Formats: sequence, C-alpha cells, structure tokens
Amino acid sequence: MGGVAQLARALGHEVSGQDANVYPPMSDQLQAAGITLQEGYSAAGVPPEADVVVIGNALSRGNPAVEAVLDRGMRYTSGAQWLADELLPGRWVLAVAGTHGKTSTSAMLAWILEYAGMRPGFLIGGVPRNFGHSARLGESPFFVVEADEYDTAFFDKRSKFVHYHPRTAVLNNLEFDHADIFPDLAAIERQFHHFVRTIPGQGLIIRGAAEPALDRVMAMGCWTPVERVGEAEGWCACNVDDAGSCFEVHFQGHYQGTVEWSQLGAHNVANALAAIAAARHAGVPVGHACAALAEFGGVKRRLEVRGEVRGITVYDDFAHHPTAIEVTLAALRGRVGEGRILAVVEPRSNTMRMGVHRDQLAPALVAADRAFLYAPANLPWDTAGLAAGLGERGEIHRELDSLLEAITAQARPGDAILVMSNGAFGGIHQRLLQALAQ
Repeated sequence: MGGVAQLARALGHEVSGQDANVYPPMSDQLQAAGITLQEGYSAAGVPPEADVVVIGNALSRGNPAVEAVLDRGMRYTSGAQWLADELLPGRWVLAVAGTHGKTSTSAMLAWILEYAGMRPGFLIGGVPRNFGHSARLGESPFFVVEADEYDTAFFDKRSKFVHYHPRTAVLNNLEFDHADIFPDLAAIERQFHHFVRTIPGQGLIIRGAAEPALDRVMAMGCWTPVERVGEAEGWCACNVDDAGSCFEVHFQGHYQGTVEWSQLGAHNVANALAAIAAARHAGVPVGHACAALAEFGGVKRRLEVRGEVRGITVYDDFAHHPTAIEVTLAALRGRVGEGRILAVVEPRSNTMRMGVHRDQLAPALVAADRAFLYAPANLPWDTAGLAAGLGERGEIHRELDSLLEAITAQARPGDAILVMSNGAFGGIHQRLLQALAQ
C-alpha cells in the first residue's frame, strides 16, 4: 500500500493515508514523497473531498476509517484494483508470485531490466538497494509487480494477483500460508490457478520444478508456454559454490553464463534463475542478466547487516515461515562457516500467531547454535512443545527486555545474531547493537 501511494503521488495526485503502525523504511519513503501520514485510524482523517479512497486488505468492517467511507458514500477501491485500472493497461507486466522469494526475485528482475536500459516501473514489497525505494512509474512499457496471493480487500476476496494480468509470470513455489485467509493448501492452489487463467497464450510462465503444489495447479489447466527452474531440461545452476555466491546458468542443457554476486544461499540462486528467465522473455540476453546480478545489491531486511559491535554482527531478515527460516539460516551458515549463529524469532505473522507452523519451527532452527523465541503473553498457543524441541539450544522469553538481556549475555566476538520477523520487532536490532556496545 505504501508503494501504491508513491505511484499515485508520482502520477500527480495529492495523497494522504492512515496506518496503525508506521515504521521505516516505508514511513521514510512516504515522507520523502510528500505523502501525509496519520498514525492510527479515524473518520476525521479521511478527507471528504477525496476523489477515491484506496483501502488495503488489512482493514475490515468496524474500522473507523472504513465506516466513514461507507457512510459518506465515497468512491473506494482496493490497491490491486487501483493498480490494474490506473497503471497496468497497455503495459508488459512481469508478475512474481509464490510463497517465498517474491520480493527478492522481483527486485532482481527489476534491476536486470534497469541494467539493460529498459527503465521499468515496479511495485515491490520491500526496498531494493539498487533503487532505494519500493515503487516507481518507469519510463517504458515494462512493469514488475510482486504478485501476492493474499486477499484483495474486505469487499474483494480474490487474491490480489488476479488483477495484474501479466504477460510474464513467475511461480516460484507454493506452500500453505495465510491461514487467516485460506482453510487449506487446496484453496491457495485454486487461487493460483485463477492467476494462471489470466496469462495469455503468447506469454510465459516460469515455475519452480520440484513443487508438487504447482504440479496440481498446472493440472487444472494451462494455456501458456512454461519454463521450469531447477531441472536439467529447463533452467538450472551448475558448479555452485558452498555459499551460493558463484554459479553457472544453464538452459536446456546449454551453458548461458556465470553469476558472481554478493547474495547468499540456494534459495537466492533459484530466485536468480527465475529472474534471468523472466528478463529473457522481455528481451534481455542471459549474459547481460548475469552481469546485472553481479551488481545487484540485495533487498533491505533480507539478510541485511544492521551493524557490528565487538566482532558481533547483527542481521535482519523478513523470514516468518519455517521454510524461509530454514533457508535463511542455511544461507548465513554459508557465510559464517564454523562461527556461531544466534537465531532470534518473533512469530508475528497471522499464520504463526495461529500456531499453524509451531511443530515445524524447532526443526527449522536446527542450523542455529542458539535459538531465542519471543513469545509475548498474547501469543495464543502453548510454547511447551517448541521448548522441548529446541532443547538446551533454545530459550523462550515473554518480555522483550529479558530477551535482549539473554542475547547480550550470551553473545561473544565472532557470533552472528540473526533476527527474523515480518515486523519492526520493537526496534530490537538497534537495541541489541546499543546493548552490545555497552
């Protein structure tokens, strides 16, 4: 929604907005764009003269701002529908979907197109370091969008990505998530097939190969050419080093180029292959894409170094699903080698808070030398099973202050502290750095 607001501002509209919990980096971007922000929701904060109110999918009936819009009979729409109406018609849309890797793959793809001189527009759910912001209009027909399967709005329960009508679509992977919206994996698969139905026959679908859920999606019907990532007959990486920082790109058994870059992990290698394939469909030679990725700076909050104190490095990562936690730890292990990893997790997503993944959380943390879980009193599930699964390596804390004290007491030079949350986590990153410095 912050990206949508920036795009509207770039089109020349006067834009203001409300949110319950505004924090950087998005709050800084919005301020820099001249967008007025209100912390918290109120009827008074909705300008009666507004031409249209764009309502995010986090809001529901009973919200005072939503009720004001409805009572006044104001024109309203969703973020996805506004994008479809105002920006995407006539453009070559490249949409990146999947449970994991959407933000990183979208950022890689946008950068490859930029490096090729194509000046794409984009809307990404994070801040690519090569651009410094999460959205822009662009100066060409090409538009990269992170295609989220979450529902569109309280008045539109279709997944957001069905609005985007891409010519090039990436389906990275598919697992169960968003348990507050979907009853089971089959329901998400059905939405992914609705998405597949919107892709033209002259377009292209790039999909993860070893993905049973995507197999079931495609079995429902596909009318578009498909290229697979992760198998010899499609796109694959060869001669990958332990950290994933250097690999060869092969397509249909033929060498295409080599990527040497600063990113880490097998998951990012897969993301890169998907981005290279999508860019090739838009006209970028593979060798050129490999050269672009050598200058790819990553995405904020994706294994981002927040600081180093006394030889202890604090990392920030958006991982909030057991699979994402596991692959992020594996990627960091490739960097630190025999050094210790102290993993710090906040189960903040709706799915995590509902306890859907609680049995997978301890196994996902196996690669960490120490694991710290923040479980505030309002977490609605019993953490006893998790504590048993973690054993002596793990600690569970109800208070943020005690969590900080425990991490600080145990950290020693050479350690990597990996903080994983899809929220601000009470500013724990900076607080840790300050505590370690003292």
